[in-house]
Amino acid sequence: AEISKTMTKQFLCFLLLLSIPFLCESRFVVEKNSLSVTSPDSIKGAHDCAIGNFGIPQYGGSMGGTVVYPKENQKSCKEFSDFSISFKSQPGALPTFLLVDRGDCFFALKVWNAQKAGASAVLVADNVDEPLITMDTPEEDAASAKYIENITIPSALVTKGFGEKLKKAIGGGDMVNLNLDWREAVPHPDARVEYELWTNSNDECGVKCDMLMEFVKDFKGAAQILEKGGYTQFRPHYITWYCPHAFTLSRQCKSQCINKGRYCAPDPEQDFSSGYDGKDVVVENLRQLCVFKVANETGKPWVWWDYVTDFQIRCPMKEKKYNKECADSVIKSLGIDSRKLDKCMGDPNADSDNPVLKEEQDAQVGKGSRGDVTILPTLVVNNRQYRGKLEKGAVLKALCSGFEETTEPAICLSTEVESNECLDNNGGCWQDKSANITACKQAGQGDARSTMEDVGMKREMVMRSLLVWLDKDSVKCECPPGFKGDGFKKCEDINECKEKKACQCPECSCKNTWGSYDCSCSGDLLYMRDHDTCISKTGSQVRSAWAAVWLIMLSLGLAAGGAYLVYKYRLRQYMDSEIRAIMAQYMPLDSQPEVPNHVNDERA
Repeated sequence: AEISKTMTKQFLCFLLLLSIPFLCESRFVVEKNSLSVTSPDSIKGAHDCAIGNFGIPQYGGSMGGTVVYPKENQKSCKEFSDFSISFKSQPGALPTFLLVDRGDCFFALKVWNAQKAGASAVLVADNVDEPLITMDTPEEDAASAKYIENITIPSALVTKGFGEKLKKAIGGGDMVNLNLDWREAVPHPDARVEYELWTNSNDECGVKCDMLMEFVKDFKGAAQILEKGGYTQFRPHYITWYCPHAFTLSRQCKSQCINKGRYCAPDPEQDFSSGYDGKDVVVENLRQLCVFKVANETGKPWVWWDYVTDFQIRCPMKEKKYNKECADSVIKSLGIDSRKLDKCMGDPNADSDNPVLKEEQDAQVGKGSRGDVTILPTLVVNNRQYRGKLEKGAVLKALCSGFEETTEPAICLSTEVESNECLDNNGGCWQDKSANITACKQAGQGDARSTMEDVGMKREMVMRSLLVWLDKDSVKCECPPGFKGDGFKKCEDINECKEKKACQCPECSCKNTWGSYDCSCSGDLLYMRDHDTCISKTGSQVRSAWAAVWLIMLSLGLAAGGAYLVYKYRLRQYMDSEIRAIMAQYMPLDSQPEVPNHVNDERA
């Protein structure tokens, strides 16, 4: 049986090489982010580095740190705890970026060992003079899958020449500080993000299939929110290959291909004698493509996410339900037009091209800034291939970095998406763990000069948020009101009482507290913090205040009454004059001379 499986794998590889000749001339594009050295001056400047295809790159954000090159275990192939080495940053220090050498073990294992030792990011120095390449994960086995899944720090490959410059500077005693910047890793030209996921309906291909299925389930909700709001334009894709004409009648091609060898997929179990065939996968891939097309025609492209997740749950291979009958039940439950779906899929036994699958094979060839798609899964955002772990939060962060500035939807402003440099060693700013005081606030969130609202005002210790803001080149820290210092190594409490900054009214009694002060008043007086003064709770001042209120109300009443009398007198005087004028037209009054009659004068 083992010999049969080995022969099957060899035949599959042989067919793959024959059926995809463009692989030999494939155009692979390496996704990069900017690396900027801020010190020392001898190597200061910008450099490119290639984003690793695992871990979680901070798309849309940046990270500053200090580079460390270990004296032992320089290839990071063993655990650093075996050498009693730790890279956890000390309070007041920037995060640690570990520089390691390429060779002797997998890239992912190097990063995993560095992460366990406390490193915040990893730079791998190439050992060959060559253009940058993408660090990928090994072909997963049970051992590697355990740590690959748990890698959360970013990593990047740097050229051999630049790596040697970093080592020389560190070896000479210089402190090497640099920023990793992912803000331009994804283009962000407008208010809509276009992305595509190259996926597969096969759920028995090992760790990568499990990871893909889990991602689709987790990301479904966010994807549908973005699509329904018109913020994104999504399209699924599926990779197929064709069988060389000379082998179309072979058992292998017949079991793996449809349309007479034009569209093929590997056998799920890599065993032609049992289980499902590759052609079963191709047919389901075609069905899922047509679900998207039919749903898109009705203005509801997000239904694809419902179908795919439901199919995964209800129709898995391991339960022998990966078939048309189960798929039809999912389609019916979602209200998809089955006649349009069948028309889109066509006849898988026809000796002719299938328009849908032909378009997919053409789309595999890279265009513009995107390279050829040859592995699954592959995510492409704004025509730029995503690098890193296929995980909801990481992918959502990459999508959100693709929006033009200030056009991000609300889902991109949630705490799940925001990159927070303050979470990593407090951004290198001062902190007091015993007092539970944080020394960092995320840049760009509100007024950079403001502090958070006081917490626990009755406690002697007032917890405040200190401030840090980040720009492109450096990290800056500043102590807020109530503290003084440089913000990096220390922030000392200001004694408001001693320095006469508050609580200075004659009746006031001042007591300094951590980050603030308490002010009390003598007798039964109450302290008003906003006005820095004391007022009476009860007594003559309160009675005087009420007397003043009544005096004001009485004055207002008298003024209103006087105004009314004046108004009434003027109104009566006005009415008398009007009545007298009207009566004067009809008879002379004793007090007025006779008014001439102009009508009679005209007749004379």
